[in-house]
Amino acid sequence: MIRNFVKDCIDNGSDLKPLLVKAKDMVNPSLMNPSILTLPNNKVIVNLRNVNYLLYHAEHSLNEHSWGPLCYLHPENQIELATHNILCSLNDSYDIERYSNVDTSKLDVKPLWEFVGLEDARLAYWENKLFLSGVRRDTTTNGQGRMELSEVVEENNVYKEISRARIPAPPDNTSYCEKNWMPILDLPYHFIKWTNETEVVKYNTSNQTCETVHLGKFQDLGTGDLRGGSQVIKIQNKYLALVHETNLYNSEAGRKNADYYHRFVVWDENFNLVKVSKRFNFMNAKIEFSCGLCVHNDRMLITFGYQDNASYLLNAPLTFMLQFINE
Repeated sequence: MIRNFVKDCIDNGSDLKPLLVKAKDMVNPSLMNPSILTLPNNKVIVNLRNVNYLLYHAEHSLNEHSWGPLCYLHPENQIELATHNILCSLNDSYDIERYSNVDTSKLDVKPLWEFVGLEDARLAYWENKLFLSGVRRDTTTNGQGRMELSEVVEENNVYKEISRARIPAPPDNTSYCEKNWMPILDLPYHFIKWTNETEVVKYNTSNQTCETVHLGKFQDLGTGDLRGGSQVIKIQNKYLALVHETNLYNSEAGRKNADYYHRFVVWDENFNLVKVSKRFNFMNAKIEFSCGLCVHNDRMLITFGYQDNASYLLNAPLTFMLQFINE
């Protein structure tokens, strides 16, 4: 039985909030895959991914569409899957108190492929700079994906992108799509690229190169393929991240389908893999994804997307979360 993680959390003193902004301020119709970060001044911010499609998924294989159980719905004359980002400040109750679309106009160029914008951006604060780190696939005609690092600043309550760096994969940089690298928040420009075997990479900002600085051994954990998710945070002298485990398959009609699950992963200070939690869903949907994790005061804050068209913030007692992770 897959655990309904949100229900477990609420039963143990947690709170779930939808992350919403006014429709008139949104470039696109759907909010999804938020990231969250505690800043050095103890303020909490959230990035919302705003996409130009609606996802339809036939839960439990019921009411499958003629196009299949997993459909991206948008106008027929709109072939792009476009992403904008919205940065939000939260108050002490973890409600959005102000927000702005991230202004990328200074660095935008004409897209060369159908997936447009910075996708699934994670928040990071390194060397007194605020970054969005996600995958971009619109710079080549074949959709090659690379992680990009966008520095943003707030001016007159508007967030603006002031620099953009495309991070090569470690040599020989020939892979087709790099995505879901997890920023290590206490190590500037370091990411966990793969969970198992654990690969830590570092982006060199001075010469725009990337190198593998740690490569662990594969461990047979009895899990599926553990893919990236949240940022990597330091807690109790260990590193912690929330990752996703995807089961891709075809429906009875031969159409694409997928199940997303989640696990917490713990590493020691040398990035040796120590612990993998039990598998869970957030709210028992098949399509869920998290790219946000932080600690604020005595709470653990987790942000996740539901079926690509809803965003939530789960606020849980830290003691309960550590208990769950170590079960």
